[in-house]
Amino acid sequence: MEFFKKHKKAMIEIIIVIFIAIFSFSLAPKTFQNDIFYNIPIGNLIVENGIDNKDHFSWHENLPYTYPHWLYDVLVSFIYNLGGWDAIYIAECVLTIILGLTIYIVNKKLVKNRGISFAITIGSMFLLKDYITARAQLVTFILFLWVFYLIQKFLENPKIYYAIGIILSSILIANLHVAVWPFLFVLSLPYIAEYLISIIWDIIVYRKIGILYRKILLKKSKTDKEKIKTQLEEIYASNERIKIAREKEVPYKIKVTKNKNVKWLIVVILICALTGFLTPLGTTPFTYLYKTMQGNTVNNINEHLPLTLIKNVPIMCTIIVFLALLTFTKVKIRLSDLFMIGGLTYLMFSSKRQSTMFILIGSIILNKMIWEAIQIYELNKINSLVKEMIKNAIILIFCVSIIRCSYTNIKGKRNDKYINKSSYPVEAADWILENLDVNNIKLFNEYNYGSYLLFRGIPVFIDSRADLYAPEFNGLDNDIFMDFINTSNIGKYYGSTFEKYGITHIILYKSSKISMLIDKADSEKYNKLYSDDHFVIYEVVNNN
Repeated sequence: MEFFKKHKKAMIEIIIVIFIAIFSFSLAPKTFQNDIFYNIPIGNLIVENGIDNKDHFSWHENLPYTYPHWLYDVLVSFIYNLGGWDAIYIAECVLTIILGLTIYIVNKKLVKNRGISFAITIGSMFLLKDYITARAQLVTFILFLWVFYLIQKFLENPKIYYAIGIILSSILIANLHVAVWPFLFVLSLPYIAEYLISIIWDIIVYRKIGILYRKILLKKSKTDKEKIKTQLEEIYASNERIKIAREKEVPYKIKVTKNKNVKWLIVVILICALTGFLTPLGTTPFTYLYKTMQGNTVNNINEHLPLTLIKNVPIMCTIIVFLALLTFTKVKIRLSDLFMIGGLTYLMFSSKRQSTMFILIGSIILNKMIWEAIQIYELNKINSLVKEMIKNAIILIFCVSIIRCSYTNIKGKRNDKYINKSSYPVEAADWILENLDVNNIKLFNEYNYGSYLLFRGIPVFIDSRADLYAPEFNGLDNDIFMDFINTSNIGKYYGSTFEKYGITHIILYKSSKISMLIDKADSEKYNKLYSDDHFVIYEVVNNN
């Protein structure tokens, strides 16, 4: 007991870290998503042959490929070659725990409150659970949190090592996941915007144009100098009163701060822009996101679709908490934080995947607001003993809830397999490799499991590298991606697509629309070669 009292803070910190680690581990799914299946063979290919900007895994000829997360692919392939799927799962769990601890550490360092930072971390990890998987984004989540922290510290004190940290993070993100690299610049925009507005604000409030105008008149005028001097003195006196009032108390809900260190931040961000050339991808870091937004892939991939609040109650509740704090309390928000939350909310409603950045960065801003509210309203209104009892009860309930939730999550994934046979054609791929000459067929497959087929060494029609099959990237007249989307949705007759691409064999989910139509109305044109509980394989008999 004496030891605990002496080292109370350290013990509490250790307990918090353990709770975060256990909860984070419980959220890491054991079953992998489709991207991991192409990360591994592409990483192996890069190690063996380097980056040649060509695709080697679909049967379409001469498709250029940008290798948008080449460094992540190499790292994943190394981990897989070291220990197989077990090693990939361990790496995923470790990164998830690091993410949870990073959220906590960054929150605690910026807000200086351990308890709220702990609660915010658990809430953030819960909101992120659908996006925790073995993908490049898991690494960039961690990097972006540290970039945000370094920007905050740099604005407080522009030391060179903060700037170096931001620049090194930019290089890593550009090589690990080029699609999200531009977001680094988005993080700086609210501070630049606040700085520019503060300059305009000062010009208007302090009437600097009027002062400049009168100074010019003083030099030119010969008769009204005393009158002009009087006007100048009145303006200076008014400015002094404004300055005292502003320093005493900010009377508005929004605090505008003129931080001169923003000028140095702009220099750092410009240097970060040049780091886009420190990749083996040429100009891809500067063009990738633009090309993606110009195409149709973002309108047809689930995670890129706009967020619907009614289908995401936790996010809706988070937004309500923000609005409640701003509307019904005396809490004030910095203009840069308001811009940040507003911008992230807009991005989130444009693409549900951006809800991840709303959660990560928004957690820190929400933490600041909650802590400010507590400081405002915690004025000796509650007896200290009662307050301590309530605090301990809340902590106990919170910790028990975390343990219960973690246990449920861990128990639920105990019997999960690394590869879900209902989602990926494990047995069907075995059959193809044993019975078909994969290098001399043209196989039509569906988007979701194309990456698994190429992992098994089977050339594909399409896989989850959506950009590869879009004309914005490959420069082809055929839009392979949209041909697949329209065909799978029966917006286009599948027979026409098969004829257009010279398809010889087809693998489909057994419950797919195309499979049902072939079985019911077109069976004479297709020979069913294989069928299991989830997948079916056909051979094209006649395309006409």
